[in-house]
Amino acid sequence: MAKEHEKDIDFRLMRAIQKGDMVAFNEMVDRYKDRLMNVISRMLSSQEEAEDIVQETFVRVYQHRQSFNFKHCFSTWIYTICLNLARNELRKRKKFKFFDIYDMQGSEREFAVEAKIPTRLPEALDKAIRELPEKYRLAFILRDVEEMAYDEVAKVLSVPLGTVKSRVNRARLMLREKLTPRLEEQHALSKGTLLTAGLL
Repeated sequence: MAKEHEKDIDFRLMRAIQKGDMVAFNEMVDRYKDRLMNVISRMLSSQEEAEDIVQETFVRVYQHRQSFNFKHCFSTWIYTICLNLARNELRKRKKFKFFDIYDMQGSEREFAVEAKIPTRLPEALDKAIRELPEKYRLAFILRDVEEMAYDEVAKVLSVPLGTVKSRVNRARLMLREKLTPRLEEQHALSKGTLLTAGLL
């Protein structure tokens, strides 16, 4: 028996939710709560704020369940709701968090965590990400963290496809420019430590 496609699962659950099926609603929550938290917790200033936004997102989903259009992806719809709520919060807070990445070469999927990455590096990454303009940060999170297709990111952000690609590439370049000096410094320190220990 063929495995049910993700989009088909969303549609099946959404049809049940529109009929008031709370079991289906809870299943949908389980499918998306971690994904949404993964994005929002890196945008807002606290875990508690992110949890509030995600909770409110599911409240909105249920309240407006009858308005969902099955011509569109459910994932696009729920991310749009969630990001709009987060943007409203960002207008008040303007504080951000982020995650660990190591190498950025500007190509589509070249974001790798280095096994020997210095422990101090995430602090530099956090600072670099916080300094990105919001429009670049959001496009970067959705494309390279959540691994959304470019066209889905375009729908969520309500901008042209070419704009998404441009913003993602620009974000990668800005991060690389900010991080390269720090990476070189850390690699030099690591090499010096190995030399001192007689490992090189």
